[in-house]
Amino acid sequence: MAGNAREPARTVTNKVVAVLTAFGRTDGPLSLAEVRRATGLPAATALRLLRELTAGGLLVREDSGSYRASTLLWEIGSRTARRGDIRDAALPYLEDLFIATGQNVQLAVLSGTHALVVEKIHGRDSVAMASLVASRLALHATGVGKVLLAYAGPELFERLVAEGLERFTPNTITDPGRLARALERAREAGVVYQLEERELGLISVAAPVWGPNQRVVAALSVSTRASSTVLRRLTPAVVTAARGVSRALAGPAAAARRGR
Repeated sequence: MAGNAREPARTVTNKVVAVLTAFGRTDGPLSLAEVRRATGLPAATALRLLRELTAGGLLVREDSGSYRASTLLWEIGSRTARRGDIRDAALPYLEDLFIATGQNVQLAVLSGTHALVVEKIHGRDSVAMASLVASRLALHATGVGKVLLAYAGPELFERLVAEGLERFTPNTITDPGRLARALERAREAGVVYQLEERELGLISVAAPVWGPNQRVVAALSVSTRASSTVLRRLTPAVVTAARGVSRALAGPAAAARRGR
């Protein structure tokens, strides 16, 4: 009977994946209690898996008793990147963009309902940012996120609205209608401005990267201090870099058609 239906038992593999995924969603260490909340596993099971993953070199136990991902996981992840992927194609342009602007430069791709940072370049004098490589950023509150959301289609937009648009600062756009209009302007202009919507004191300009399938496959941005008066002056450099990556991915003819 439907009332007596039970969820299928979780396999060991499922539990291990849940634990590792929990670490993939944070930049810092996790305590046993935090792993339990993130995975829904009983304390004894979570502790056993944490100890086994630590013994296997995938996690590291800190003096505080919390756990963090090991460098072995980073090595495994790094080896999944293939020559010619988006990051490899974009890196020379990101480096040029950093040299030209001296500000934080980052590249992100769509990952579920977030923007996943796949590369970031920053200097000693760049404004401090919370995001790191492999960080997941809110689509509605970041420059790269709004670019990706603008070209992702209505289904993702509706899903985000249904889940609720989290407010990070007083400037975060949480009204669906206002966000929809902002995304429409982004598609028309081919560029997005983020004005202290994710972090106070931080503004950015972002542009889309087009792939060979005539779809946006990534977004790149430059972030700077909110007190800066040069945001719009950074726009040509950001757009030029994005078009350069698009040419590298899609070929000169396709990128030239979009640049007209």
